[in-house]
Amino acid sequence: MDEPATSDPTRPGAPFRLGFVPGATPAKWARTWRARHPGTPLELVPLPAADAERAVVDGALDAAILRLPVDRDVLHAIPLYVEEPVVVVPRDHLLAALDEDEAVTPADLADEIVLQPADDVLPWRGRPGAEDDAVDPPGRPPLETPATTVDAIALVAAGIGVAVVPRSLARLHHRKDTAVRTLAGGPGAPVGLAWAIAREDERTEDLVGIVRGRTVNSSRGRREPTAPAAPAATSTPRRTQQDRTQQGRGGARRTSPPRRGRRRR
Repeated sequence: MDEPATSDPTRPGAPFRLGFVPGATPAKWARTWRARHPGTPLELVPLPAADAERAVVDGALDAAILRLPVDRDVLHAIPLYVEEPVVVVPRDHLLAALDEDEAVTPADLADEIVLQPADDVLPWRGRPGAEDDAVDPPGRPPLETPATTVDAIALVAAGIGVAVVPRSLARLHHRKDTAVRTLAGGPGAPVGLAWAIAREDERTEDLVGIVRGRTVNSSRGRREPTAPAAPAATSTPRRTQQDRTQQGRGGARRTSPPRRGRRRR
């Protein structure tokens, strides 16, 4: 990845650079940001999952939606959601005959060649972020490891094996000659928002509020201040004709003495 220049939030009008890994969809949060911060451009920067953490640490990005876990010594992170794993099989595979709501288990893949790519993001046993009870990758390993998820799915279409990936990546790299089925009992793929501890600022806090669903009236969901409205002009009450006729040259209002009525005899 060609790394952009380090973001400088102190520069007037500096954009907020938000990275996102394949499969992540930041569009709804971007719309909210642009509505609340019209004076601060939001740049969405796609990047490989393997590069996301380093780009935030180095300052090339202000924050990133990435795969967890991250190094908590240098990054703050909040979890957003966990993706379910799915199995990608050739269209004519036996498992493709299952209904779409029928799940596959790791045991169903015991005799399959499972094409686990080098950029795999699922926390299998022994991988970073794996739970203590995480499962081993199912099936048999291939003779050669595919370099990317795209390569693995292309090999699936060619009938070389099957692949297990997060659902968003299966959707992103969908092919007509493959089918997707849910994998029950497989590891979920956690996704989170991360930013550098050393460069945390109000803009980052605002983004955190947006992804957490805070409203514009909450403490971290504030809207950019706008110029104060001009004070409304005060209107002078109209004088009545009686007022005008009763004013003297000096501007003071004259009052007539009370009229005395004639006493009846």
